[in-house]
Amino acid sequence: MQSGQKAGSIADVGSIRVGHFTDTKRPTGCTVLLFERGAVAGVDVRGSAPGTRETDLLNPINTVEQVNGILLTGGSAFGLDAATGVMSWLESHGRGFHMGSIVVPIVPAAVLYDLNIGDPKIRPDAQSGYTACENAVSTNVPEGNVGAGAGATVGKIFGPRYAMKGGLGTASAQVGDSDLIVGAIVAVNAIGDVIDRNTGRILAGARTPDGLGYADTMAQLMAGATVRPRPGENSTIGIVATNARLNKAQATKLAQMAHDGLARSINPVHTMMDGDTIFAAATGTAGIASDPTTLTTLGAIAAEVMAHAVNRAVLTATGIPNYPAHRDMPKTQ
Repeated sequence: MQSGQKAGSIADVGSIRVGHFTDTKRPTGCTVLLFERGAVAGVDVRGSAPGTRETDLLNPINTVEQVNGILLTGGSAFGLDAATGVMSWLESHGRGFHMGSIVVPIVPAAVLYDLNIGDPKIRPDAQSGYTACENAVSTNVPEGNVGAGAGATVGKIFGPRYAMKGGLGTASAQVGDSDLIVGAIVAVNAIGDVIDRNTGRILAGARTPDGLGYADTMAQLMAGATVRPRPGENSTIGIVATNARLNKAQATKLAQMAHDGLARSINPVHTMMDGDTIFAAATGTAGIASDPTTLTTLGAIAAEVMAHAVNRAVLTATGIPNYPAHRDMPKTQ
């Protein structure tokens, strides 16, 4: 996969539908993954300022074995309300954890902060989550300024004046000639710069004072530059999925390894000001159980696919007032 090319989507894993709600009143929204037959899931949180829901259920020692959907949303903690709408949609379709005649849908979620873009009173709610489910597709998943990536921004370590537009990206890869597929989807709202996984050049990040070039955040930090980020306003949140058959402990390991994809494509990442969270889901539809060797391969590929999805997020984004996108920068960048 080349970072500038279309690299498939997480829906290529199969038995997954992806839905976006993008608010037209301001840049914000939510993105949902719906699992047609449920999925075994894990999670790994590396950032120090996360906003999440139902992540404790994914601990391998806890009872619930499958999730029915996973939500990524803007709106900071307020946006977690969108998960209620996802639950309502799933309940109406009879999907969830069965407690006698009662069905309780299991929907873990993570949020990013975008309340500084436009009217902060406008944020995803339960109806947004329901609409995202109604919009779900199994092919041609939209990228860029959509869903949870609608209000995402990057390169904020020196303050919003120098930041750029982030977005939502997705990618997938087949494992050799096997039936195994690994996919990723991610909303990139990072404090750091986004780096081309293949070339190492900056694709989007903190800009120079004239706004025409990249400041190179790490070079500035190494030189002792003063930083101005605010805690909780930055998070990259994503999901990796595979059609392999995993248990919860293995899914958790897959999520851990996928974080390496963030480290390869965002610098710095996992800071005190970020809430970086990655979920992992296994549909098991390939019928292939994961042994340690297979899991190692899946995790290594998950990191690569996640890195390419991060690149896709900024390459497909379009600029908004005060936040230019990669495509808006001079071609010499």
